[in-house]
Amino acid sequence: MFTGIIEDLGTITGRIPSDKNITFSISSTLKGIKIDDSISCNGICLTVEKISKGILTFTAVNETLNKTNATKWKTGDRINLERTLKFNGRIDGHLVQGHVDTTALCTSVQDAGGSFLFSFLFEKRFRSLIIEKGSVCINGTSLTAFDVHDDTFSVAIIPYTFRNTNFEFLKENDRVNIEFDMVGKYIQRYLDTQNKK
Repeated sequence: MFTGIIEDLGTITGRIPSDKNITFSISSTLKGIKIDDSISCNGICLTVEKISKGILTFTAVNETLNKTNATKWKTGDRINLERTLKFNGRIDGHLVQGHVDTTALCTSVQDAGGSFLFSFLFEKRFRSLIIEKGSVCINGTSLTAFDVHDDTFSVAIIPYTFRNTNFEFLKENDRVNIEFDMVGKYIQRYLDTQNKK
């Protein structure tokens, strides 16, 4: 479980396809990481398999590759990283599982004079999972959605978040990982099951 507050901006240093999986090496300044730890990598919960001189190694399996933008990751790309949540402090973002639901297309990036506005297009079948002023996780970053429509929404990024995440490098037509709010997904599932009775 994560909060969507990014702790480090890593860099992909290696990418090795193997059968239907891809193994990634990512440089990081995160401290206290151990093998078998879960790390949110652009919003994807991945398990640390190897650690060597600040390089963390993860494998993204076929299921992960099919639902995220990890197939597009290449050497040199910057990746948002977050360690798992400890339940002994404040939750500054929202509860994030690291289980990406889908990807979305960035349709617009605007400098709003002190902040930045990003707009996204997503599959309409997910429209019931996002609400105006609700939480949404984009590339592992906890954000608030606004201007929500059936298949589009926007977020505003403060300068600190812009500088300390890979939003600084995000441009129009890039794909991002999206995880919708977990509470909304449980409510939707409950309503679906009630409607089938």
